[in-house]
Amino acid sequence: MGIFGKLFSKEEKTARLEQGLEKTKESVFSKLTKAIAGKSKVDDEVLDELEEVLISSDVGVSTTVKIIERIEARVARDKYVSTSDLQAILRDEIAALLLGDDNQDDSPEIPSQKPFVLMVVGVNGVGKTTTIGKLAHQYKSAGLKVVLGAADTFRAAAVDQLTIWSERVGVPIVKQAMGSDPASVAFDALQSALAQDADVVIIDTAGRLHNKVNLMNELSKIKRVMQKLIPDAPHEVLLVLDGSTGQNALEQAKQFSKATDVSALAVTKLDGTAKGGVVIGISDQLNIPVKYIGVGEQMEDLQIFNKRSFVNSLFN
Repeated sequence: MGIFGKLFSKEEKTARLEQGLEKTKESVFSKLTKAIAGKSKVDDEVLDELEEVLISSDVGVSTTVKIIERIEARVARDKYVSTSDLQAILRDEIAALLLGDDNQDDSPEIPSQKPFVLMVVGVNGVGKTTTIGKLAHQYKSAGLKVVLGAADTFRAAAVDQLTIWSERVGVPIVKQAMGSDPASVAFDALQSALAQDADVVIIDTAGRLHNKVNLMNELSKIKRVMQKLIPDAPHEVLLVLDGSTGQNALEQAKQFSKATDVSALAVTKLDGTAKGGVVIGISDQLNIPVKYIGVGEQMEDLQIFNKRSFVNSLFN
């Protein structure tokens, strides 16, 4: 059993996932059903309709083209493919494009480094603070000692929100006055974590993207300062994206990838949108694994991303 196995059962996780992806599923399948109605085989007309369905579901043009080309190659190879086979083929091809493990019992691995330093980035409003709070809850529920660092010092609300989450979850937070140097807060957070023999440190950062050069410089400085205490910190840079913004989320991901070394993604708010297809496009185009998805408001609704479970939930 993974370290988070005791938080919720596999059946509960699957039910929450399917419920959270319901809007995307309904959108995709109502369109797909219309596209293949009355057709017996996959021909150019069906593929054109499928292309339109995928693009309208925010999979993205380049990823959609890749999926269509794979299906075309399969149709050419197998000579005859019926529309009843299309769903299974589509499921396989989408799963093949997604990065990550498809082990049904997967769980996040905690590296041997202690403390494990997780730096969280993303624009304001994507659910960054909520994601940090839910991650802190999951780590703590797994028996790990967690420290939060409020390095988004440019918004009083950001520090206040993270403080509320720290109290709710019951983990310590390191913060300074509004306008303080974010790198100084990160340094203090790591120093506190080392003193407390903590297992995990989660550092929040400012969610500004209007000036990429400033963002790059700020994030680079935070890294440099943290490395004075822990040479290989941060061990992970998690970019949080709002799935309901569709292709805008993909554009944000591209910009942040230029500003810092993003190593994992969390896609939030999938339960409130029919644009869940953006998860496929983001994973494919950026070649960065989606590690978490948000499918609801509850603590356990920030789920460890499992590509096979995700695709199965869309096609069930």
